[in-house]
Order: sequence, then structure tokens, then C-alpha cells
Amino acid sequence: MLAVHFDKPGGPENLYLKEVPKPSPREGEVLLKVAASALNRADLLQRQGQYDAPPGASSILGLEASGYVAELGPGCQGHWKPGDSAMALLPGGGQAQYVTVPEGLLMPIPVGLTLTQAAAIPEAWLTAFQLLHFSGNVQAGDSVLIHAGSSGVGTAAIQLTRMAGAIPLVTAGSQHKLQMAEKLGAAAGFNYKEDDFSEATLKFTRGAGVNLILDCIGGSYWEKNVNCLALDGHWVLYGLMGGATISGPLLWKLLFKRGSLITTLLRPRDKKYKQMLVKAFTEQVLPHFSTEDPQRLLPVLDRVYPITEIQEAHVYMETNRNVGKIVLNLSQ
Repeated sequence: MLAVHFDKPGGPENLYLKEVPKPSPREGEVLLKVAASALNRADLLQRQGQYDAPPGASSILGLEASGYVAELGPGCQGHWKPGDSAMALLPGGGQAQYVTVPEGLLMPIPVGLTLTQAAAIPEAWLTAFQLLHFSGNVQAGDSVLIHAGSSGVGTAAIQLTRMAGAIPLVTAGSQHKLQMAEKLGAAAGFNYKEDDFSEATLKFTRGAGVNLILDCIGGSYWEKNVNCLALDGHWVLYGLMGGATISGPLLWKLLFKRGSLITTLLRPRDKKYKQMLVKAFTEQVLPHFSTEDPQRLLPVLDRVYPITEIQEAHVYMETNRNVGKIVLNLSQ
């Protein structure tokens, strides 16, 4: 089969398609013929040599995919059959013509969604769901500050925050991104390039601060995050796009707020945790993607590239211009 490959860490120019052996499903696994796979920041970091695949996972890029069940491995429980369409959460391997998946990490594709749209759901939406409910314990009426509000995780978190009865606020780097976030349901948006989002957040909340912060930035935002965190608030850190270094009295300020700093990643989690997360998401959230749901959830797609243009897709993601997901089409 063909798969995205790079011989050494570096820039997008190192990526190319290579013929590699097609995997065979092991005990409890399904072989998925991939139609589409979305691009994630983790793919860029792995390409740069900064984020290796977890032990035992495929070293091929791609943390989510959609396609058709091609083969069932031994010990499968019979929930899936060859030819079924499905989408999958993956620790790696999605940017190839075939990928093996534990059957508990497969999800049905909601009525009315294309395979391309479905490929944009698993990693981003499960991450947002985990951040809000498993880590952040979001409650109805909470105010939630979502950094990178126009990203794949951000656009999912806005919609899931609304569904939980909470109030989403976002940061983004352009007026266009803020407008898109507000169309999805953000109550307010702050341009971090022009405004102090901490002061703007405090003004919006009338000085109370936000109950929950979803933060993929890290180091460069710590002081503003703590400043606009409500008493007893939760700050959930899931990325370090703004660096990992802290200089200043973080602990003192956090202690004064009685704040909780929670860190989480999804990719390195074990299979049991991921299956529990997928099950909860499938039961609680997936039905709301249906065209028949009056408060329909929708994955936001920015661009779709053929897999042959993998270098261009990485270059585009690195410009930070995308609103929503960048999807790779493998159905050729």
C-alpha cells in the first residue's frame, strides 16, 4: 500500500508517498481501507522529530481516518462487517491506504456526513470532549475560555460547550477567525494579537473570570490565564504551542485563586481509556451530528488536499491560516 513517509526529521519537503507492507489485523482489530485522514499538529511535530508515536503504534502519520471495513481480525465481537463505513481514532497510521484499528476505537459515520467530513471528527472532537467533560468537568452555566478557537479542537469545543449549557469564549488571531467562531456559537471572541485577552475576558465576565480554560498554548499564556481564571477554576493544558518555560510566580498566583491546573494528552493514552472515551462520545455526542437533529453539530473543514499534495498540506497548516480541519483525501 502507499503511505505518507519521511526518511529523516525536518521540513514538509521531506514528505513523500512510499510503498510499504499492508498491515494485517491482529486479535480484536479491524482493517480499515482509508478514504480520508485529517491533519493534526501532532503530525507536524512528529515530522519534525519532536513527537514519536507511542510504543507499539504505527510510525506512519495520521491520528484519525474514515473509510470502509476491509477485514476483521480474529476475536472481533461482530459489531462490524466488511463494507461498513466507519471513522476511527488512531495513535498513528491514518495517512495510508490501509490501517488497523482496535474495533472499540471505530465509530459509525452519522447520517448525512461524507467520509471527508467524518475524517475530521475523531481526534479533534474526542479531544474537545475529553477536555470539557473528563478533565474540565464542565457544568451548565460555566464560562469556558477556548484558546485557538478556530482550530479543529477549538471549533469542536465551541459547539460541545454550547451543548453542555455553558458559555464559550475564544481567542484567535484574526477577525475572520473570530467571526467564524461566533457563527459556531462563541459568545465573544478576543484577538490575541490586538487585545489583552485576559482583560477582555474579565470585562465580559464582570470581573468574575472564567470557570474553565482549554489551553493548547502553554508557557507564553500562563500569566494571563491565571489572571482571568475564576476562583476554584480549572485550567486544562493540552499543548505547548507557546513554549514549555515558565518564568514567574505561577504557583503563588494559582494558589491564591484556588485554581486547578490539569494536564492531559490523548494520543499516548492506553486502549482501555480510549475505548471508554469513544463509547461515551458515541452515546452522548454522535447522534447530534445527524441531519435530523435540530441542534446539529458539524465538523468544520477548511481545505481538502489529495494525499499526493501532503507537502502543501503541511505548509498550509504551518501558516496558521486554517479555520477548522485540513483533510487529506486518499480515495483514488
